[in-house]
Amino acid sequence: MTEALTLTASLRPAALDARRGIVRLHAEVLTALGLRPGDPVRLVGRRETAGIAALAEPDAARGLLHADDLTLGNLGARDGSSVTVSALPVEAARRITVAGQPEIMASVSPEMLRLALLGKVITVEDNVSLLPHDMASGARQSLANRVGLAWTTVLLTATGIEPGPTGLVTMDTVVGWRDGHATHSPSAPEPAGPAAEEIELAGLRGQAQQLTELLDLGLHHREVLDSLGTDVSLGVLITGPAGSGKSTLVKAVAHSLHARVDTLWGPELAAMPPNDALTALRRSDGILLVSDVDALSGGLATAFRSLIADRVGRGRAVVCTTSRPEDLEPGLRGPGLLEHEISVPLPDAVGRRELLEVLTRGVALAGDVTLDDIAGRTPGFVAADLSALTREAGVRAALRVRGGAAPNVTQADFDAALEVVRPSSMGQSTLDLGRITLDEVGDMADVKQVLTESVLWPLTYPDTFARLGVDAPRGVLLYGPPGCGKTFLVKAIAGTGKANVLSVKGAELLNKWVGESERGVRELFRRARDAAPTLIFLDEVDALAPQRGQSTDGGTTDRVVAALLTELDGVESLRNVVVIGATNRPDLIDPALLRPGRLERLVYVPPPDATAREAILRASARNVPLADDVDLAALAEELDGFSSADCAALLREAALAAMRESLDAATVTAGHVATARTRVRPSLDPAQVAALAAYAASR
Repeated sequence: MTEALTLTASLRPAALDARRGIVRLHAEVLTALGLRPGDPVRLVGRRETAGIAALAEPDAARGLLHADDLTLGNLGARDGSSVTVSALPVEAARRITVAGQPEIMASVSPEMLRLALLGKVITVEDNVSLLPHDMASGARQSLANRVGLAWTTVLLTATGIEPGPTGLVTMDTVVGWRDGHATHSPSAPEPAGPAAEEIELAGLRGQAQQLTELLDLGLHHREVLDSLGTDVSLGVLITGPAGSGKSTLVKAVAHSLHARVDTLWGPELAAMPPNDALTALRRSDGILLVSDVDALSGGLATAFRSLIADRVGRGRAVVCTTSRPEDLEPGLRGPGLLEHEISVPLPDAVGRRELLEVLTRGVALAGDVTLDDIAGRTPGFVAADLSALTREAGVRAALRVRGGAAPNVTQADFDAALEVVRPSSMGQSTLDLGRITLDEVGDMADVKQVLTESVLWPLTYPDTFARLGVDAPRGVLLYGPPGCGKTFLVKAIAGTGKANVLSVKGAELLNKWVGESERGVRELFRRARDAAPTLIFLDEVDALAPQRGQSTDGGTTDRVVAALLTELDGVESLRNVVVIGATNRPDLIDPALLRPGRLERLVYVPPPDATAREAILRASARNVPLADDVDLAALAEELDGFSSADCAALLREAALAAMRESLDAATVTAGHVATARTRVRPSLDPAQVAALAAYAASR
């Protein structure tokens, strides 16, 4: 057997090998080195690295080593360079630390990072990608969801390996971010420290009490159950939005009960060979905590069901968490399995205030910081989001006072942080509220009054409706010509009511696959119930719920309408949830959706009259330096047929006209407005306006 061979590097990797640390060698080279496909190899160029050997194509040249650009970069070599190859008796790494861009470190959990690196042989100072070694790995979709489309191009740097300098990443390797979080060793208990307990229990004391009572009774007071001739099942499912602290809640409760927690991650188990996954599950001798259990499906879910039944039957505790209960295998629920369910909702304003108080306890806050204001402006934020917000505000404060003395975090730092930190639990359907309120909506007094009664009162005073023995309105339909402020009104309502907002365009929920559109509707309303008080905004609702029996899409929209009606009819309580639909074609909507108990209040948003146009112009010109010769009142009288959007576009075009005249222009003059009038035309269709007015009169 040859100890080492010198080959020529060839930048021609197979598509499936790219950036996965795989090098392909001729069969005779593998034989000469005493290697088999899958064995680790040492590679030496200008620097030393390692890879996993694979068999090259039969017609490949014997003297070539096929590698990708990442491997050649780690070698400090180029296409055509000489590389020395030898066998590498590598051992499993106990710990590996990786560095990356801040946004990647914030998005990718240590558990997900370990799954991406699993099976790779890594050397200190190597660049590594997030592309899993196993193409079928369950991490692919999770990484795509977390990082976005660019996840395949992300590069990380290995900064430390124990015992080093090269190690194989296995399920037992502790993987972590440099100066950040790391996975826990499977052989070590995971007690929750007092600080974690304090943060987690802020706003969740009811759920903590419920879980504590259940586990304490089952683990420490069996004699009481025996004396009563009964038993308790310790299979628990905890549901709630991602980042709301479900797993930490379990650890905090276990810490208070002096119990050991063995944590496993569902996607990680799903990526393992079934026998290895079951071995990892059976290894636990404490409270078994399986996070994101919805990732388990098929045969593994069946085996997991048997394991739960066995553990619970022997008085052992199994706690599973999920942020997608609709994806959970139905067989995992039921008597003797995950029998108890605890819901972790999004924190309300009071809960967010309590979390912020704990998170900022060690932060040097300026006197102008008002936690109540921040809590009111963060609907939809979970504990993880508020932690990220506090951290971002601190970073901005540090950058602002860099090199100065006695830095502190001001309200302006939090305001700036709120521009970039978004509520992760609300996904892509969160409406950008800003700080708009109904007071900033010009004119439309009647419309604002109806919306206040139909939307704000049910969200703000649900107990008053209960005291008077009436049900709060379920929904409102806003209709009117395009560009007249329907979406702006919704933003103002949400800003006034400090409610969580889920915004979806009607067409976004439609999916050609059977059952997916109805599932999207159910998921939307489930998230709304979890996040209550919540406002669901269905823009272009006519595309989502057209009249049934007239579609040519195979019945998809008919089934969506049926699912929407089922949710609105309240099979599950819609307490503190209000639905607002918006459309400019109310005549196309299925009539069943407009009956009492559904979108029962129809609100016409008319085109702005002269008074309203003046208010819109003044609001749009708030930051525009207008010359004294610009008369907004007179201008508003001339803009007949202009929508709200047209009025705003007119002033924007006038400012551009001033810039075209001179980039040093200080004001916008009447001449610039006149120039803009030649470019911006009224968009309202008189026939459409007349038809909508007639529809409003008939209702």
